[in-house]
Amino acid sequence: MPRPVPADLLEIAEALVPDAALASARLAEHGNMHHVVLFPGVAAVRISKRPSAAADLPRRVEILRAVAAAGLPFAVPEPLTAVTAFGERAAVAISWIDGEGLPEGVGDPAAFGPLLGALREVEISPELEAVLHTPRRYADGLGWAAILNDEIMPRLPAKWRDGVRLRLDTLLALEEVPARLVHGDLGGSNVHFGADGKLTGVLDWDMAILSDPAIDAALVATWHGWDVLRAATDEETYRRARAWNDAVGVGHLHAVFTGEPLPHVDGLVRSVISWLEEHAVQGGVHLRER
Repeated sequence: MPRPVPADLLEIAEALVPDAALASARLAEHGNMHHVVLFPGVAAVRISKRPSAAADLPRRVEILRAVAAAGLPFAVPEPLTAVTAFGERAAVAISWIDGEGLPEGVGDPAAFGPLLGALREVEISPELEAVLHTPRRYADGLGWAAILNDEIMPRLPAKWRDGVRLRLDTLLALEEVPARLVHGDLGGSNVHFGADGKLTGVLDWDMAILSDPAIDAALVATWHGWDVLRAATDEETYRRARAWNDAVGVGHLHAVFTGEPLPHVDGLVRSVISWLEEHAVQGGVHLRER
């Protein structure tokens, strides 16, 4: 059943999309930084949950503008209004993207190959460079490799460290490639398909970066299946995707890609340990799903 929209959120959404039918409004299931009020077929309204999210919303809107101008062959959300303050909250209405995400473990390689290719081939405009971070392996102690080595590794239980270090060495041995547009959260409800099975659009570009396209390939595989990725792409991309995922789980890397000190190291470590428990053989040398 659709979740009812609290009155305070509905009031904000109505102010930004006054012509939408309020009876159709529903609350999106997910959102760490924002509440999302949906008016199906019309718009989605993102409303910040806390002051830090409100302060960052204008930058996130600029990311949407830059991505929308990139000429991708599928729909992406575009801002319909300016970012508007409502007390301590900020909100923006964005365009509606038809379709729905696929369940975990489901996916057609014929759709994901072109999707990954389209992202890889985007010309990196000055606008994209201005709003997207390019993670560095080593950068004044805040490179992602340094954070993994210095902040995460020492906090892992001893039984996992050797295996993680081996897999991190494999990742660091990859030849660096030119930075391309990387969505950063590709899978699940962020990739929409129509009833005919065709890709309709890609949502939620908050984690977008300029980096190795194999990161997105790994994210596709961890949701839709490694067999889907193997059939969707070339062997080299598949190999690189495995390396990006195998050290600590590709889904954890966004936290170390920001170029900023980790605000909640212990929480991230707990999540990595849970991932290792689920996916790795004791000793941490060989991952399942090979």
